[in-house]
Amino acid sequence: MSRLLTWAARMRPSGRTLVISGPFIWLVLFFMVPFLLVVKISFADLRLGIPPYTELASLKDGTITIALQLGHYAFLLSDSLYFATYVNSVKVAAVTTFYCLLIGYPMAYYIARSNSATRNLLMMGVMLPFWTSFLIRVYAWIGILKNNGLLNNFLLWTGMIHEPIELYHTNTAVYIGMVYSYLPFLVMPLYAHLVKMDLRLLEAAYDLGAKPWTAFWRITLPLSKNGIVAGCLLVFIPAVGEYVIPELLGGADTLMIGRVMWDEFFNNADWPMASAVTCAMVLLLLVPMALFQHYQTRQLEERT
Repeated sequence: MSRLLTWAARMRPSGRTLVISGPFIWLVLFFMVPFLLVVKISFADLRLGIPPYTELASLKDGTITIALQLGHYAFLLSDSLYFATYVNSVKVAAVTTFYCLLIGYPMAYYIARSNSATRNLLMMGVMLPFWTSFLIRVYAWIGILKNNGLLNNFLLWTGMIHEPIELYHTNTAVYIGMVYSYLPFLVMPLYAHLVKMDLRLLEAAYDLGAKPWTAFWRITLPLSKNGIVAGCLLVFIPAVGEYVIPELLGGADTLMIGRVMWDEFFNNADWPMASAVTCAMVLLLLVPMALFQHYQTRQLEERT
């Protein structure tokens, strides 16, 4: 009896387990299960009907038959259009991440070095766009970048240009929209690292004769490395699969994997092919996530 009570006490979940189980169950139900369904559909075959794909397993005459269709993944590897789409998506995401870092680092540094009252006001300005719908914010850029939009009308009025600049439905418009939309995701983790930095290290460097630029490269930048990596991943990962911005601001030749998935799902009604494209994109994103996890683990090992 005592052993049974001891076993029951050990099996009783602790408070920490109960707290963690809620988000864990949520992630499993609304992220893991739907993704497993997508993986399942990617191995099915297209058919006319509801649902528009075949079942993987069938029971006939007491025999279970499992049919896995690998042709969609083979087509992804052999078709140059899909390969070009993946490469362009990675390129657009990388360029967007670079510009976000180029603009966001000085912003985060300035906010972190401001006084507390100004700092709170500036951080509110960074988070203010989240109070408005993402779709509305992207639509606003259409009115700014069109040939008769606010930007061209202002430049024509000032005499800086004599004819409208072609920005709308170009790759430039896509980059502008994506940098604007994802910039806060890089500023906030960078700010969180910079604001906690010990300023006495900079004072010691100045006392030892280091110039401001040298102190930045030798002290500030290395100490903010974790914030840079985290912010870049927060921008790069969702930017690879972006759909709304390339659809609204990009042209017909703007190849992004998000647009391809939409076309396969809704225009072509080819759910198996769309699911295969989705799974390939997830595998593509697992590489930077695994590298980041390895980097974080190594940093923790070095500290201990």
